[in-house]
Amino acid sequence: MKTLAIVAHTPSSNTQSLLQSIQASAQTEAPNLRFVTRPPLKADSSDILQADGVIFFTPENFGYMSGALKDFFDRTYYDLIDVKRGMPYILIIRAGEDGMGCQRAVESITKGLGWRAAQVPLVLKGKFNAVFHEQVTELTGAFAVGLELGIL
Repeated sequence: MKTLAIVAHTPSSNTQSLLQSIQASAQTEAPNLRFVTRPPLKADSSDILQADGVIFFTPENFGYMSGALKDFFDRTYYDLIDVKRGMPYILIIRAGEDGMGCQRAVESITKGLGWRAAQVPLVLKGKFNAVFHEQVTELTGAFAVGLELGIL
């Protein structure tokens, strides 16, 4: 059975509701996947080592990824470098403005790890909007199906 890891920092009720949409979509579309969901401060290398793909979800803070996600990468980078080369991931950013600093930082780290973006990052910009739920549902459902079918 394949495993999908979700590493998500959800400090607000809005980001928590988006995480629920992410989880529900992935589980509905790919019921044969095993799921591991952890906040970045509790996630560790073993969560990724057992995974076949990863969803990263973070708010943009001060034009960068959340400190919690940065902490996760700092703690796990050397354990994971080259071990999971080519592993697919997707990135979802909840951004007040443009999300580009956050996107660049995560892409730089994942490139160093040798991982592969399965899709262009989803940047949810501006004031919270109900359409964000539709966007994360579509993206994560497709990612989960691709992972389950082995086409990613």
